[in-house]
Amino acid sequence: MLEEIVIPLVKWYRDNKRILPWRDKQNAYYTWVSEIMLQQTRVEAVKPYFQRFITELPDIEALADCPQEKLLKLWEGLGYYNRVRNMQESALTVKKEYNGRLPEDYQALLSLKGIGSYTAGAIASIAYEISVPAVDGNVLRVISRITESTEDISKQSVRKKIEQQIQKIMPAECPGDFNQALMELGAVICVPNGQAKCEECPVASACLARKHDKVDDIPVKAPKKARTLENKTVFIIQDGEYTAIRKRPEAGLLAGLYELPNIQGHLDREEALSYVEGLGLDPLYIEKLPPAKHIFSHIEWRMQAYRIKVSSLKRTQDKELIFATREQSGKQYAIPSAFGAYAKYIKEETR
Repeated sequence: MLEEIVIPLVKWYRDNKRILPWRDKQNAYYTWVSEIMLQQTRVEAVKPYFQRFITELPDIEALADCPQEKLLKLWEGLGYYNRVRNMQESALTVKKEYNGRLPEDYQALLSLKGIGSYTAGAIASIAYEISVPAVDGNVLRVISRITESTEDISKQSVRKKIEQQIQKIMPAECPGDFNQALMELGAVICVPNGQAKCEECPVASACLARKHDKVDDIPVKAPKKARTLENKTVFIIQDGEYTAIRKRPEAGLLAGLYELPNIQGHLDREEALSYVEGLGLDPLYIEKLPPAKHIFSHIEWRMQAYRIKVSSLKRTQDKELIFATREQSGKQYAIPSAFGAYAKYIKEETR
């Protein structure tokens, strides 16, 4: 049954594929960078980050040699910073062991840090025309609907089964286009949450879920565990010239990045002023900012914040604080998107 989809799906893809800056380049590095960026991030959001990244780091050698602070700044806004740290570690391996070129071998790609079966399959098939599947969430959804599978797609055994199903029908003459066609179909036609455009689908006639009116019920996925909720109070402490930031620990969540000072719990106005005074600073003005939240995979931060002007940040007794100018915050220090709701105040003039 699945073999029926190959020809119409590839034709549809070639006629309708989106124009993307990393597509049709036959460049393994571009494929790698784009696929890592696209994890947890929408295509439209990735485009400007991709262009900026490859302009600054046009090849694997440039990535391998990039100072880490610059690298993290280039990744700022994409989140999940371990992804780019792993990329640099793999780039160093590729530079040393493969003469700066990603290996044309699926198993060798899998051996690189941060590259799993999906990314290895994407690089191998798209850049090197090797006949291996590249199964992401879009592909899991597409194949589950076509075959009317009610197995839990969050299980590794189900992913493996779908990889095997795709491997059997993989067209040897165009594995890259076929894999991208499956991904594209899931991204723009066979979309989740009751929005599937079955009337536009090039393989609708082969889809059992559509035939039996079960598209909205498939795929099946076990519910995620509830996230841990954490309350935080964030401080934008400024003296007219500088804003106080600090570096996070080298291990754990957002490791090694920069942040606005913050503490656990929600402080009221008087407690916030007391906190700042405890840093040895002299508050002149305080403004409560709108609340914000940031969702990680397993934690949700619920934040409130105060913008506080002080007479001089250099009076602080906290040796961990860094004094950043507006220009430095924009070019030098990588402040993660978790603080995005408040980082914008760094660039504004204080009262």
